[in-house]
Amino acid sequence: MALNKKTVSVIVPFFNEEASLPYFIEAINQLVPTLTFNLEVVFVNDGSSDNSVQVIKSNNKLFAAKLVTLSKNFGSHAAARAGLKSASGDACMFFSADLQDPPEMINRLFTELEQGNDIVAAQRKTTSVSFFEKVFSRFYSWSIKKYAVKNYPAKGVDLVIFNSKVKEHLNENIEANSSIFLQILSLGFKIRFIEYTKLDRKFGKSKWTFSKKIKLLIDSFVAFSFFPMRLVSIVGILFFITGLFWTIYIVARKLIYDDLTTGWPMLTSILLLGFGITNISLGIIAEYLWRTLDASRKRPVFIIDEIIEL
Repeated sequence: MALNKKTVSVIVPFFNEEASLPYFIEAINQLVPTLTFNLEVVFVNDGSSDNSVQVIKSNNKLFAAKLVTLSKNFGSHAAARAGLKSASGDACMFFSADLQDPPEMINRLFTELEQGNDIVAAQRKTTSVSFFEKVFSRFYSWSIKKYAVKNYPAKGVDLVIFNSKVKEHLNENIEANSSIFLQILSLGFKIRFIEYTKLDRKFGKSKWTFSKKIKLLIDSFVAFSFFPMRLVSIVGILFFITGLFWTIYIVARKLIYDDLTTGWPMLTSILLLGFGITNISLGIIAEYLWRTLDASRKRPVFIIDEIIEL
């Protein structure tokens, strides 16, 4: 490893990626001779139950590498934070082992970072996901940009590289039940956005399930926006106004036409409006209370079981 070159740490969280990892390692091996900087790959085993670890250990690598093993499956964002804690590079970035992101993006992102930026984030130009996934992604991006992180790009963020200043801040402020990408974008450091073409997944199966997407949506709003609490007030006011007009209507109709059965209109309005507001409010408040309790316990976001220098 050349001493006069900068080092980029590429953090690769993985969970049961036995099929993809041999091709990922080979792709990085082919990339290494073209780089003008030293490369360190930090593999983070997020509780894999297949032969992913054996694959990493047995394949020849033309780059410096570490294997960080977590005590159990903590999730991709927690695994990314664990890898960042163990990274030693001058710049760091997160990368997927499924090769949907071209390895050449490592060099491109670093080049952009060296143009005086603290952070460089890449969003995909197009996507081949299903219509439902595309709608969810667009809704998520729109909501985050409007109510949480104002500089969040319309197509989201898939890749991000940042310098040691950002790395130090992230390691000092490890957030539970949060999005590390939103945390990076919300720091206020100098940032540049670029676009790239994301590839189709060739090996294995995506671990990005619908339930994980919903959790990310909730985490993003609760961690970075007061909008859910504001929503309670807005919904309460709207339901109150609706209930007020409904009450005026049924009273007027009773006095003019006298064709309503006694009792049920008012009971309906009370049940629909009153309990609706109560349940929405309690659900949102309970979400905040649970996260406050979780933070007060100060349980670790991740637990590193072992670090191996490969």
